[in-house]
Amino acid sequence: MTTPAGIKIGIDVGGTFTHAVAVDTLSHQLLGKVRVPTTHRAALGVAEGVVQSLQELLRVTGLEPAQIQLIAHSTTQATNALLEGDVATVGIIALSSRLLGWVAQAQTQVRDVELAPGQFLPTCHGWLPTDGGVNLTDLERLVTRLQAQGAQVFAVSGAFAVDDPEPEQQVVAWLRQRGFLATAGCELSQLYGLGLRTRTAVINAAILPRMLETANRTEQAVRASGITAPVMIMRSDGGVMGIGEMRHRPILTILSGPAAGVAAALGYARVSQGLFLDVGGTSTDISVILQGRPQVKTAEVAGKRLYLKSLDVRTLGIAGGSVPRLQRNRLVDVGPRSAHIANLQYMSFTDAAPAPDPWQRQILTSQHYLAVAEGGQPAWTFTPTDAAVVLGLLAEPTLDEAGKTRVTWLAEDLGMTPTTLAQRVLDLASRKVQRVIERLIAEYELERDSLVLVGGGGGAGALVPYVAQKMGLPHWLAPDAEVIAAIGVALGLIQETIERSVVNPTPADVRQVRQEVVQAVTRMGAHPATISVRVEVDQRQQKIIATGTGALALQTRRELSALEPAHLLTLAAQSLGCRKEQVQLVAVQGDYRIYQRQASRWGQGYPPVRVIHRDGVIVLQLRRAVVHATTVGQGITILLDLLNTHKTYGDGGELYPAVWIILPERILDCSGLVTPAQIISLVNLELETYGEEVEIILLLAVKI
Repeated sequence: MTTPAGIKIGIDVGGTFTHAVAVDTLSHQLLGKVRVPTTHRAALGVAEGVVQSLQELLRVTGLEPAQIQLIAHSTTQATNALLEGDVATVGIIALSSRLLGWVAQAQTQVRDVELAPGQFLPTCHGWLPTDGGVNLTDLERLVTRLQAQGAQVFAVSGAFAVDDPEPEQQVVAWLRQRGFLATAGCELSQLYGLGLRTRTAVINAAILPRMLETANRTEQAVRASGITAPVMIMRSDGGVMGIGEMRHRPILTILSGPAAGVAAALGYARVSQGLFLDVGGTSTDISVILQGRPQVKTAEVAGKRLYLKSLDVRTLGIAGGSVPRLQRNRLVDVGPRSAHIANLQYMSFTDAAPAPDPWQRQILTSQHYLAVAEGGQPAWTFTPTDAAVVLGLLAEPTLDEAGKTRVTWLAEDLGMTPTTLAQRVLDLASRKVQRVIERLIAEYELERDSLVLVGGGGGAGALVPYVAQKMGLPHWLAPDAEVIAAIGVALGLIQETIERSVVNPTPADVRQVRQEVVQAVTRMGAHPATISVRVEVDQRQQKIIATGTGALALQTRRELSALEPAHLLTLAAQSLGCRKEQVQLVAVQGDYRIYQRQASRWGQGYPPVRVIHRDGVIVLQLRRAVVHATTVGQGITILLDLLNTHKTYGDGGELYPAVWIILPERILDCSGLVTPAQIISLVNLELETYGEEVEIILLLAVKI
C-alpha cells in the first residue's frame, strides 16, 4: 500500500493510556495506532507520554516526517495544574477611571478560587487609574510593588474593556516587552461582567508557567524527531489551536481530554443525533449530540463560573477498568478507582498460570476495593471488562482455562456463580451510567423513540451494550473505538468562538461578529475556503455567539461509498418510526436527500423530516418541518414569506422557525438566529458568492 502524503497524528491522553494514531487526511483511513501507559508520575507529567507515543507511532508505521501535515494532542496539564496547586502567584492590575476606582477595585479582587480544601489560588492586587491614558511610570511602580508581594505573572482587567480594550492591551504589551507573563481580560472574553472576566484572566495567568514549560518541551521533542508540521492542542470546545495561541490562552485547554472523544464522534463516527459514551479504563465521558452539534455550557473551575465555553461532557468515575468494592462478602459498588491506578491486572489479561492455593482475597484502602493477592501481594481484580468477557458480551478476548479458574475461585469465595458475579458488577456499574443518561434526557428533552447510544473508547464494549439493554435503547459502537479520542484529536478543526454582549442585536451586529470570527480562525491558520460559521443570538443574556471552524488546508475528501436509494429510504423510515410507504423523498441537493413522513389523516400540518447524506448518515432530524426547493435568486423572498407564514406565538411573542439551507456542498445553519432581519442578513452574506440560478433547499423547523 502506498502511504499517503497528507497525514495527521492525533494523541489522546487518557487516565490509563495515552493513545496515538496516524490518519489519512483525505480518506480518514486509520494508518496506525499505538498506546503507552499515561505518565502521571514522570518528570514531565503526562507530556512525557505524548512524546513517547509519538516516537513509538513513527517507529511502528515507518512514517517519514515530511509526510506529516499536523500533530495534535489533548492535554490534562491545565486541569492537573489547578488540581495539584501547581500555579503561579497572580498580580492583578485593575484599570479604570478615578470615578470608578472603588468599584473596579472591589470587583477585580479574586480570592475565592479554592484549588484544594483550604488552599486558594494566590493573588495580590493593585489599581491603576487610566484617566488620560496609561501612565507608564505609575505602571512600573505598581508592577514593582506587586512583585514585592510575590507576583510571578500578571492579569490585567479594565472596567468597560469590552467597549474599549486599548488600556488593557497597552499594559499587557508593556509587561510582555519586559519579559513578564501576562493575560488581558479582553483576550479571553468580550462579555460584560468585570468580576467574571477578571477571574477568567487570573486562572489563565496562574497556569501560564506550567503550560508554557510543557508546551515548549513537547514542541522541542517533536522538532527533534524531524517533524516540521504544526503542533496543535485540543481545546475544551472541541476545536484545536496552535501552540502559539495556547501560550496566551492555556485556559481554553482545561477540558480538552473529554472534548477529543466528542470531536471523533462528529468527524469520524459521524454521529448526528444521540448520546456518545467515551468509555476508557478510568472514566466515562457522556455527551449529547443534536443536529450534528455537541452541546456547550459555561465552564467552571472550583465551582466558580468562568467566561469560557466548553462541551457539556458529564464525566463519571466508572469505566472498563473500575475496581469493585465490598462490604463483608457483598459487592456494593464499582469504582471510581481503576485497576491501572491501583496497579492491579485485569483478570482476563493476567498471564500467570492458575495456582489457587496461594490466592487470597484482599481489601484495599478504606473504600474496600477488591483485590486478589498472589504470594501475599495484590495482583489482580475483577473489572467490568472482565464481567463482559465472562458473559460473552465481547467478541474478544475470551477466557482461557487459567482465566476460568481464577473467576471460578473468586466467585466461589464470594458465595456466588461466575455468571452472577459478572452480572452484579455490570449492574452496579451500569446504574451509575443510566442515572446520568436519564438526567441528560430530562435536561435536553430528548425523545426516547429516536435516541441511540454510541460507544467509543477501549471500555465501550464492556458497558455500552449492557446499559443500552437495561434501558431498552438501540446502540452501536464506533469504528476503531479503542482509539476514537485520538482520532478525534487528529481530525479536530481550527476553531474560535466570539461571544459579545450586545443589547438588542441588529443584523449589522450579527454580520460584524461573524466577520470577526472568520478573521480570527484565518489568523490561526485556517484556509479561507474551509471556514464555516454558526451565529447564535441569546436574547435572554443579550449576547451574540459566533463559532468559526476551518481546516489548515483545502482538501477534497475522497469519495465515500454511496448507498442505494432503497437503502436510504429504509434508513429514513427507521428513523421516522414508520413504514417505507409512509415516507416521501421530497428533495435532493448534492449529496443530501430530504425525506418527509406523510401527513396523517388527522391533518398534522408539519410532518417530521430527515436529511440523509448519500453515505447513509442522518445529518438533520426535524420534528415539525417545512421543505421548499428554490434558487439563490428567489431564495430570500421566499424565505421571508415562509418565516412570516409559519411563525407561531409564545409567552414572549412571535416565534419564528429555525432555518437551515441545503447548498450544493454544505448545510448553512441559521437555527441560532431569532428574527427575520437577522436570518436574512446572514443568509445574504453567505449566499453572495453563489449564482442566482444555483438550486437550494429551504428547511424550516416550526416552533410550537
